[in-house]
Amino acid sequence: MKIVIDAHIPYLRGVLDSYAEVEYVPAEDIDNRAIKDADVLIIRTPTKCTSALLKGSCVKFIMTASIGVDHIDTDYCNANGIMWRNSPGCNAYSVAQYVLSSLLLFCDKRSLSPANLTVGVVGVGNVGKAVCDYLSKAGFKLLVNDPPRAEQEGGEGFVSLDEIAEQCDVITLHTPLIKGSYYPTKHLANSEFFNKLVKKPLFINSARGGVTDDKALLQAKIDGKISDFVIDTWENEPGGIYTPLIDEAFIATSHIAGYSDDGKFNGSRTSAEEVAKYLGVEIEFTPNRVEPQNRIIDLTNSKNSLLDAVLHTYNPMCDFEDLKKNPANFETLRVEYPLRREFGAYKVIGVNEEDLTILKNLGFNT
Repeated sequence: MKIVIDAHIPYLRGVLDSYAEVEYVPAEDIDNRAIKDADVLIIRTPTKCTSALLKGSCVKFIMTASIGVDHIDTDYCNANGIMWRNSPGCNAYSVAQYVLSSLLLFCDKRSLSPANLTVGVVGVGNVGKAVCDYLSKAGFKLLVNDPPRAEQEGGEGFVSLDEIAEQCDVITLHTPLIKGSYYPTKHLANSEFFNKLVKKPLFINSARGGVTDDKALLQAKIDGKISDFVIDTWENEPGGIYTPLIDEAFIATSHIAGYSDDGKFNGSRTSAEEVAKYLGVEIEFTPNRVEPQNRIIDLTNSKNSLLDAVLHTYNPMCDFEDLKKNPANFETLRVEYPLRREFGAYKVIGVNEEDLTILKNLGFNT
């Protein structure tokens, strides 16, 4: 049994080596020749599992250390007896951290209060639910749209996309990329969508590239249909992103919203466990975690404890600056992404009781 693992996936080295022949190959070198005699692949989103990669290989099981599977040709895999699995929810709270950080920065820039803003969350799966969790605890009002869930669970609690367009000050997308089904999301946010917007909202896409028509997004900003936008996932990434968006964005980043170390750890653990299940073996997944520097956040002199605490853990403006310097480094920025931990890795001190309650609810230690 041979396993090929993307060498950039953390926490997996040595975990499965006792049960199979394991080769660690950088994503950029994973091609048909590299995987020809592999039985199992463990990959990330940069590896496109299409017939061009898989044809003639021995691969019978693909594990992706990611939530999304749009990089896997699941129809081809199903037709050719290749099992595949993903890591649902692994980085949901990492994306929620990204969205909350971006929103708080926007509020600070525009002198807005979360309590006065209504956020439309489009797509309420694992990630959307995590985003709702953080935003509600931070004081934002929410409207949620998820037609498949509404159909399954009943419409109560869900609103239409038209209601989102009419009532929301912020719209954030968290759908998978789905083409040609009953509920397609390809170019869900297109020119028609943007033309319906009433309140010139802040628009956020940290879902999947292709859920938004990137050229329509730029035109919406130029035409004043939106007040600003945050973009983390792009059409034609990594090598063909629509770079004019960078200069117009409030924040633009290189598909790293889900790249907290906590999210990566969860994805690696799920990958190891699923492959172990496929092999019929039991494993122990107990790698050492890296603690952040400055894990104590002193808010004694803070004028905005929520903003300062959240930005201490993660400030997306740093990633924006890195992308602006050289958009061609899109994939390198992902591969060489620095350590980022979520709220639970930090302790806050010197904060008043009201803000302390909010921060505790968000997962900060006290």
